[in-house]
Amino acid sequence: MSAPPIKAGTAAPAVASSLITFFLFAYALMWACFFTVAGLNVPAASPLGQFLLLLGAFAPGIAALTLTAVTEGQAGVKALLSRILQWKVGVWWYVFAVSYIAAVKLVVALTIRLATGTWPRFGHDRPLLIVFAILFSTPFQAGEEVGWRGYALPRLTRRFGLPMASVMLGVIWACWHLPQFFIRDADTFGQAFLPYALQVTALSVAIAWLWARTGRSLLLPMLLHAAVNNSKDIVPSATPGAHQMWSLQASPVAWLTVTMLWICASYFLVWMRRLQPHEMTQLPSRR
Repeated sequence: MSAPPIKAGTAAPAVASSLITFFLFAYALMWACFFTVAGLNVPAASPLGQFLLLLGAFAPGIAALTLTAVTEGQAGVKALLSRILQWKVGVWWYVFAVSYIAAVKLVVALTIRLATGTWPRFGHDRPLLIVFAILFSTPFQAGEEVGWRGYALPRLTRRFGLPMASVMLGVIWACWHLPQFFIRDADTFGQAFLPYALQVTALSVAIAWLWARTGRSLLLPMLLHAAVNNSKDIVPSATPGAHQMWSLQASPVAWLTVTMLWICASYFLVWMRRLQPHEMTQLPSRR
């Protein structure tokens, strides 16, 4: 079944209220869990740490399903979850989802090589291990994507249009991750938050573009999300030993990644501005 067209400027007050409730729910649950781990120095690998981190990571999906069940009942929940199984799209979209962040990182590495004569630091994970990790972790991304792209993005789009909605959601999504920067076991601990937030916002635009191009499928955003998490460190952006979260002291890789992601995001935003509402409900050819 095709989804109804999404038009900017048609959100009712009830939709705005549901969005505010959703964001407050997602933030409150995630921040409570993650700041508990950070504040009490709960080891991330301990059973309690794993439970709190998993519960917090699933906060957007929990919030979306709860609110949908209250307002739309079982049929609404079923319709929302059905987007996860919307897989009949062209092979190209799977290739894009899996390779997007890796391609960006390799372009960054090549740029640094051409500019300085030396290669940046590369990660040590084997390609097959990265691919396996992406496939294994994709289902778990439903914990976020059911909320961000399944619940929030359509409602923001009705009010602001897809280009603005993708950027707004990116800022909200980036700030939602803030507690990770206080957890000692996290790879973001002590890193500069601003370049991270800029990267996440640009990735939000890319995911929204993919979401629209695949008929509002959630499976493809989940796959891209998993690929970002598991292949971003083929050329790591993190600065070893960093401890100034609110500074601009990030690695050249981090700032070049921001630049490359926003060059791509600019294209996606231009494409979105040309998109007609009915086009978002049409699945692309599988050929």
